[in-house]
Amino acid sequence: MRNRHRGSHLGLILLASQVFQMGVDNIPPVTLAVLGLNVYLYLFPAAPLMQACVSVQQAYWFKDWRRLLLSPLHHADDWHLYFNMLSFLWKGTKLERRLGGPWFLYLLSVFSLLTGVVYLVLEAMLTEFTQDQSYSMACAVGFSGVLFALKVLSNHYHPGGVTYVMGFPVSNSYVSWVELVLIHVTSPGTSFVGHLAGILVGLLYTAGPLKFLMKKCAGFVTSNGYNSRPNAHYNSSGSSGYSGTGGGYSGYRQSPPDYTTNHTPPYTGGLTEEEQLEAAIRNSLNDRGQPSQRGAPPPYGFQLPEEVTAEDIRLRRLRRFDS
Repeated sequence: MRNRHRGSHLGLILLASQVFQMGVDNIPPVTLAVLGLNVYLYLFPAAPLMQACVSVQQAYWFKDWRRLLLSPLHHADDWHLYFNMLSFLWKGTKLERRLGGPWFLYLLSVFSLLTGVVYLVLEAMLTEFTQDQSYSMACAVGFSGVLFALKVLSNHYHPGGVTYVMGFPVSNSYVSWVELVLIHVTSPGTSFVGHLAGILVGLLYTAGPLKFLMKKCAGFVTSNGYNSRPNAHYNSSGSSGYSGTGGGYSGYRQSPPDYTTNHTPPYTGGLTEEEQLEAAIRNSLNDRGQPSQRGAPPPYGFQLPEEVTAEDIRLRRLRRFDS
């Protein structure tokens, strides 16, 4: 976030160059769409910056809650946009490939809204403790609060990694805090509280109840007939540094993040106990030379032939599995 100056479009040109250098086809769809939305709203803002930035005064006192939606997607100038989107390009690509597009979009939506809420709470607390009204009037815009939350999440998946910050190795467990202080020192116009809010939101997800609540909400929506669970889960390795370089990806499996899956043992062929029993019955009838409709379920009230008992079928099935 930045406490609200627009410059040239050189930042946009460099961002476009970075996107084409990486390759549009190599950028996952949600990451690409969110990046495009930020660029579009920079060129054609939904509101002037002073009406898009979020502050305690504007959002809470004057009840202009739409600023919580507008502030993460608007930027003060093209360099602000460039550095935020460059960082998002790498973090978003890695996390979307790991979590899957639907869950990543869900995550971004929650992080964007919640970062603004936590920002307001922190500014209100500072106003209360210091009796300084300037904290309540500080108005911030930009995507960097969300980026700090994503940074915490990325480091959570790579706890043993190391990130180089200005040439110095920093453990991934602490790199977000180091960058928080470093950015505030080197770029006085940035919002320290906005970045801190992003870190706290990331911790709420990785170490707090936020992930549990999000999964509960997703499960509620799914139970009402809409499958909102992500359909792809990537296993990735490596870590991304402050410069935006990221590690490679290895492995892929069809499974939403952090959901337990019911793995059917391979020898069952994906069949339930009842289906296995029916298949064994049909095989038994075929072995005795009696006709059977392949693949057809047995009629209601189906009785086992007298010569073939349930115990015989169970023993045959066990012998087949053992072999």
